[in-house]
Amino acid sequence: MKLIGKIVKGTKIVKQASIEKTDSKMSYTDLLEDCLINLCSKLDIQVPLWLEKNTREFARFRKTFFTDEQFMDKVNFDRFEIKVDSDI
Repeated sequence: MKLIGKIVKGTKIVKQASIEKTDSKMSYTDLLEDCLINLCSKLDIQVPLWLEKNTREFARFRKTFFTDEQFMDKVNFDRFEIKVDSDI
């Protein structure tokens, strides 16, 4: 799985990174969680709260976004977007 993350403020991408991991022993959910945690670490942001709307969006579109309300501490961006790279 290759997960791409973007930090967006207004209409501008402030920061972008990607994480790639393959482990046939891990379930898709565990792989997604591990990639999300590593991606947040790479972007130097806290891990957001994953809500039901994120599950619906991710299952349907293979991408989702997190707003500032989904972070425990105050953040200096408007949203954090993640998507699975489908070029693999």
